[in-house]
Amino acid sequence: MANDVIIALDFPTREKTLAFLDRFPAGEKPFVKIGMELYYAEGPSIVREIKARGHKIFLDLKLHDIPNTVKRAMAVLSGLDVDMVNLHAAGASAMMRAALEGLTRPDGTRPLLIAVTQLTSTDAAALKDELLIETPMAETVLSYAKNAAASGLDGVVCSPLEAALVKERCGENFCTVTPGVRFAGGDAGDQKRVMTPEQAGKSGCDYIVMGRPITKDADPVAAYRRAVKEFLGKAA
Repeated sequence: MANDVIIALDFPTREKTLAFLDRFPAGEKPFVKIGMELYYAEGPSIVREIKARGHKIFLDLKLHDIPNTVKRAMAVLSGLDVDMVNLHAAGASAMMRAALEGLTRPDGTRPLLIAVTQLTSTDAAALKDELLIETPMAETVLSYAKNAAASGLDGVVCSPLEAALVKERCGENFCTVTPGVRFAGGDAGDQKRVMTPEQAGKSGCDYIVMGRPITKDADPVAAYRRAVKEFLGKAA
């Protein structure tokens, strides 16, 4: 499993997104995440354009619907040549299996498919009082991860706090993608379950996703390189 830092391109327009990417030297092509804001604003064309620039792409649309709808949507997304896509594990096993079937191309190739367990903005109180889930957060995340693994998915999105447990129970080759990563002393924003890049690297995370700590920094290239160094223990 290749470990990496993924930059969340949380921008509202193509122009701002490409202006950000243009700040990186020509030979430096970070792995990036295209989420709902940018995708809904610009559509699949922005995915193709960034892919043509040489970036790996995590398309973060968090599909969650009946199995047939998700299957058909994944068949469309499979044509964008992204490297990773996701859905909500709360959609249950039938939906996840259908998604995998839809995502797989006629030649058998497909992007990595991962399942969101619980959002890193969700804390234990919200889990119990609003979602009415009585089991502790770690148990809930692990249950979702096991369902994803049994459905044939490649991994899950979880907080860095649960990554080690997921690895222990689902296997070292089961991918953990972890948002909720902030530099030491940084603003946690709306994230509740957080770690630093260095802590995440030691906890078994395969990929960390960082947005504002990099994109809002006065020198985002330096911030990205710092994240890579702290997470992987080596320079970008």
